[in-house]
Amino acid sequence: MSITQLTGQSAAIDLLERNGELDARRFLDLNKRSQVKQALSAADKADLEDWKPTVTRWFAWFQCAFLFGAAAGGLVFGWLGDRFGRSKAMAVSIVMYSTFSAATALAQSPEMLCALWFLACTGVGGMWPNGVALLAEAWSDLSRPAVAGVIGTAANIGIFLFSSLAAFVTIDYDSWRWAMLLGAAPILLGVLAFFIVPESPAWLAIRTAPRVDDVKPAQPEVSVFRSSLLGVTCIAIVLATVPMIGGWGTANWMNPWAETVVGSARKAEVLQARSLTGLVGSLLGGWIATFAGRRTTYFAVSLASLLLAQYIFTFLTPGDDTFLIWVAALGFVSGVYFGWLPLCLPEMFPTKVRSTGGGVGFNFGRIATAATIFATGALSTFFEGDYARIGQWTSWLFVLGMVAIWFAPDTSEKELVEADASAKQ
Repeated sequence: MSITQLTGQSAAIDLLERNGELDARRFLDLNKRSQVKQALSAADKADLEDWKPTVTRWFAWFQCAFLFGAAAGGLVFGWLGDRFGRSKAMAVSIVMYSTFSAATALAQSPEMLCALWFLACTGVGGMWPNGVALLAEAWSDLSRPAVAGVIGTAANIGIFLFSSLAAFVTIDYDSWRWAMLLGAAPILLGVLAFFIVPESPAWLAIRTAPRVDDVKPAQPEVSVFRSSLLGVTCIAIVLATVPMIGGWGTANWMNPWAETVVGSARKAEVLQARSLTGLVGSLLGGWIATFAGRRTTYFAVSLASLLLAQYIFTFLTPGDDTFLIWVAALGFVSGVYFGWLPLCLPEMFPTKVRSTGGGVGFNFGRIATAATIFATGALSTFFEGDYARIGQWTSWLFVLGMVAIWFAPDTSEKELVEADASAKQ
């Protein structure tokens, strides 16, 4: 996740230069001069107006490669998790994203990077539904809020550690490939997971339960779209989409914005600020949802995220002294989403389709997010590469979450076994 955010613009500049579509050093110089309102010659201004939207568009498309890949992986590996076991599907997904992350370091064109990163991120998408299904099924209802927070916090720990490393080891247009190679490190974890991670007891129970008749059960990927679950599935998709649009479609524009205005080190500081406070927000997210209620928590987080994003993109610039403080505030608030999702999405689905349901809900949300980013990238010419204006417009999508949450089933007082009973009825 952090690799996608920190390398996107640098990789685009490097690969476009390799293809003869821009002059990297001149582009960076012109871009910086334009941000501090220095006068540009007509020729310089024409080149910048041609190059900047192209770089912005490819940055958006690299984000889309992640999101579309993760969405595809969530569906495929979620189905594999329901069919062959959560732990095995999780292990394969880790090996998948590690292997193709290393391959991405060899990319020689923007198109090649998009294709390889898409394949890598299918593994990222497969990790989430299987890991969360294991969490939901292996822990008691009393423990799940805390463990859900740990899951969300773990992601932010990874992002914080990587962004801290990037603050010392430059990620620039001529030095971004090391980040892709570092993304291959988890392959050892994937191999070990085959042997050390036990299978979900709930999944084993339904697989070994005696059959009442010889009727073949419905396939999991079809089951979540049948009439009895279709409404829940659609709501789950919307509820997962809003936090990701907030992160990928809105807040991620702060990284290239900071790099353009201040420099490469600033984009790493921005991600550090968001992820450090996001650690706390995601750790507390499950507990907040338990005590304040699932719906109330989600609504409040959406409203606060909207207000903070609008303030940052409208009234601040990355060079301001208080910029990182407000970014950190947004990181904390939006981090609560990622303690909420691992706790609440699995509660909406019965055991036999929990991995698929979580994968479809969370990762189809990525498709909608990717569509938003793709549209924004395609309209970058309209915005003239202005990241602040892009952030202002996309952050209004938090309103969708404020409305959708009131149509979601309230699972605050229900246990997972009740979802199974409801599904049988």
